[in-house]
Amino acid sequence: MRPMTEPTRDIRRRRKVEHVEWAGRLPDAGGGGLDDLLLVADALPEVDWDACRTDTTLFGRPLRLPLIIGAMTGGAPEVSALNRALAEAAAATGVAMAVGSQTSALRDPALRATYSVVRETHPDGVVLANVGADASPAEARAAVEMLRADALVVHLNAAQELFMAEGERRFSGGAARIAAMVAAAGVPVVAKEVGCGIAGGTARRLVRAGVAAVDVAGRGGTDFIAVERARRGATGPTPFVAWGVPTASALLETLHAVGDAARVIASGGVRSGLDAARCLAAGASAVAVAGPLLRAVRRGGAAAAVEEIARFAEELRTAMVLCGARDLDALAGVPLVVGGRTRAWLRQRGVPTAPYARRAGPNA
Repeated sequence: MRPMTEPTRDIRRRRKVEHVEWAGRLPDAGGGGLDDLLLVADALPEVDWDACRTDTTLFGRPLRLPLIIGAMTGGAPEVSALNRALAEAAAATGVAMAVGSQTSALRDPALRATYSVVRETHPDGVVLANVGADASPAEARAAVEMLRADALVVHLNAAQELFMAEGERRFSGGAARIAAMVAAAGVPVVAKEVGCGIAGGTARRLVRAGVAAVDVAGRGGTDFIAVERARRGATGPTPFVAWGVPTASALLETLHAVGDAARVIASGGVRSGLDAARCLAAGASAVAVAGPLLRAVRRGGAAAAVEEIARFAEELRTAMVLCGARDLDALAGVPLVVGGRTRAWLRQRGVPTAPYARRAGPNA
């Protein structure tokens, strides 16, 4: 592992803080298409509120909700308290949590506590480690060991890097590096975009590389092109506004492409329990949410994040009852009509949508 020089260390720490600052201030990218996924309501639902269950498993571990607190931060002393508060919220609500990229801590042991605080605070929960697609197999394994993680996220962020003043410009050999990390990690590996989405063909390549899950992280949520432009002070227009695959399109493309070969996680503008219900009905195993929980913690600490997750859980359960789904397996059988731009996109991409709409439903 390559140790960092002092100037590099300062750049990375400053970048971590700036990412949190701008991610919390800038609006969502929008246009994720989740409103195009229309759940078919059941006016005779045959489900009692108290009997409706939202529990599931992820990587063989139990969760009370199919929710991951999305990868956000770590790597600077100023953000350690943020990770602690998010982990407190995860522990209180029984959801999973992913940390931000651990590269800084892999190369500077003094920063490890900014990540390990998550496992210390959430000792029995599902925790996901995180490295970039340029990490070595040894770094991937070390990131997992740092957190005693249940899975490893390998984040894909070519667009962010190209708009980052100090970003990477070399991306060849990525699939081979991911395959090497899969072999070394010792836990399931999740390939994840950071907001520009994963299309079906890319998902198939990632599964061939051995990943156990794909987090589509489509366009619609935190916009890291906008974040990097804000960090640089760029004010002029860019043709890359709203670059990427919208979340709904990325989700249905990826589900169609990988079938049962990998789990699929939905993220990128998931902002309510209803959004989650749409994604889970489509076939996602879980959803990940970052921006709203970041803003909640900054507003009111762990307690505010717990309130945000409770709201999310109530909305998810409400959608399930209104569709006649007593558990998440039943939700995955609810009829789903795909409309709008998402339908047009999927038609041109050869992804059938009629089977979703023609499902019989849980109470047929």
